[in-house]
Amino acid sequence: MERSRSTSQRNLAVAHLRAAGMARLGELMAQGITAATVSRLEREGAIVRLTRGLYQLPDAPLDVNHTLAEAAKLVPKGVVCLTSALAFHGLTDQIPPKIWMAIGLKDWRPKLDYPPIRFVRFSDGRLAEDVERHAIDGVSVPIFGVARTIADLFRYRRTVGLNVALEGLRESLRQKRARPAEIARQATKAKVWKVMEPYVIALTADA
Repeated sequence: MERSRSTSQRNLAVAHLRAAGMARLGELMAQGITAATVSRLEREGAIVRLTRGLYQLPDAPLDVNHTLAEAAKLVPKGVVCLTSALAFHGLTDQIPPKIWMAIGLKDWRPKLDYPPIRFVRFSDGRLAEDVERHAIDGVSVPIFGVARTIADLFRYRRTVGLNVALEGLRESLRQKRARPAEIARQATKAKVWKVMEPYVIALTADA
């Protein structure tokens, strides 16, 4: 009976991870899989631990944006933002050393060894606006849209660098990933339109 129950839990764990891509320990336990079973499966190499409390199958295919999926699992209320969002949208060649993630003003800020995450805080209203959901390794990852990302980069230009903000603006317009009116609307909400306006005018003057 014990072996049968163990095999059943193993099958449940593998099936869940196959469908979900990756899962937190709490999600596996909610499926009726004990922490002891998870530990045993990890020791046997049937599953792998990505970081504390986060697991996936050893043969799971990895997306180039895999760490964004890990971050989304570990910070379920967060939204990928700033340079990380810009890189995901293909508007910069820079890969930030840490994942930029937006959280609410009062949200708990987890301390994680991996993946490295840098947090910025937004009001609940702004945190929920212009959020896109992208499937990465079976995980639905919230990421700010292009126009919103550009506006936020200018808002945090002293932190991320004005050159990054300008690169994002230039590439988003060149690739027609966001209309000037969309960028202006988001910039107004972020209270940076006066800063951005001369650059937008210059980049669209010959368009």
